[in-house]
Amino acid sequence: MQSEEALKKAFLPAQLALKYHPFYKGKVQMTLKVPVRSYDDFAIWYTPGVAEPCKLIHKDPEQVFEHTNRGNTIAVISDGTRILGLGDIGPEAGLPVMEGKALLFKYLGGVDAIPLVLNVREADEIIKVVKALEPSFGGINLEDIEKPKCFYILETLRKQMNIPVWHDDQQGTATVTTAALINALKVVGKKINDVVIAMIGAGAANIAIARLMIAAGVDPGKIRMVDSRGILYAERDDVDKLQFSDPWKYEMAIKTNKDRVTGGIPESLKGADVVIAMSKPGPGVIKKEWVEQMADNAIVFACANPIPEIWPWEAKEAGARIVATGRSDFPNQVNNSLGFPGIFRGALDVRARTITDEMCLAAANELAKVAEEKGLSEDYIIPTMEDWEVYPREAAAVGMKAMEQGVARVKYSRDELLEMAYEKIRAAREMVKLLMKEGFILPPPE
Repeated sequence: MQSEEALKKAFLPAQLALKYHPFYKGKVQMTLKVPVRSYDDFAIWYTPGVAEPCKLIHKDPEQVFEHTNRGNTIAVISDGTRILGLGDIGPEAGLPVMEGKALLFKYLGGVDAIPLVLNVREADEIIKVVKALEPSFGGINLEDIEKPKCFYILETLRKQMNIPVWHDDQQGTATVTTAALINALKVVGKKINDVVIAMIGAGAANIAIARLMIAAGVDPGKIRMVDSRGILYAERDDVDKLQFSDPWKYEMAIKTNKDRVTGGIPESLKGADVVIAMSKPGPGVIKKEWVEQMADNAIVFACANPIPEIWPWEAKEAGARIVATGRSDFPNQVNNSLGFPGIFRGALDVRARTITDEMCLAAANELAKVAEEKGLSEDYIIPTMEDWEVYPREAAAVGMKAMEQGVARVKYSRDELLEMAYEKIRAAREMVKLLMKEGFILPPPE
């Protein structure tokens, strides 16, 4: 009965989406941020007045951040090759997702985001296009690009561009998952450097999570990462080939599983303190009897959508003390939306040249701290999107770390960063409320 109710609730958003999307014909639009008191103002905002800021920017390109909206504008870019759980469905079919991302950026972070889907598939061509867009944007959010090229694209653009480039499927998922892990370990009373972690899935998400967890203090030798062929380890017969076809997975094979545990998912879970699953929708990908073989006070992150790899109640019945999923209708939702709006807010406010792993870890620690201050429990290890103060706090933490690392163009105090972020996010939320109140955003159809 419980599973029937869960399934019904899981598919309700899909039903409403088919009704609401054609009604609104898109989720974001452009609006003005300057007054138009009369047609005389056009001479200020456009020709002839606009020539003066153009000349200033020509002399000093950094002035573009003072005279345009570049400093608060990012591009949400995808080639449509890995859209949600749908796979390679093409750029047009991916556009609703990119618009949705832009909506979250604005409402949760006060960031203006432009959805851009590309009709190019080769990694080097995508890199070329994105680099050409740099003068218009303060940052780039890569989204739903298949692996392994997503790793190559991100690494190349981070090196070659002078604005933040971020891949949410990697860095965003890693940030939020690491925050949840930090607090889950506090609840069960285990130390981060002692725990054995089984990771189900060796795609962009879990590889990035492993990297950030290691930076947070996890012993890489105690990670057991499982791909479609089983547990990774250095001597596995296909690992040498990975060095050329997927060097990012190769790195994990070399660094992890010091005890050379072999087998598949059940063997990876045996005696593990934590399982982090970022694989395929369940249920049944992880079985109750496998969770029963985990260590006492086990932590289960089953994050596939729309159905987790194991139902939360099944994991609890099998002895798991803490269970997290990617869904909002269960406790402990591991949701990227807790990360990217605040992280980009902070990076943009200090005009950062990049988003470093240390900036991501600063955001994860601040996320964890917000939840801890509210009171941790087995059913509350990470904030929810309703805890909206988390976004300005993340922004301030990220901005401070950027300044510390020397990647910020401008400097502020922590209090100044908090106030700036708070006001920009508050304004974005209040603007939506006002447009709804005045009827410019209509109520959804019945």
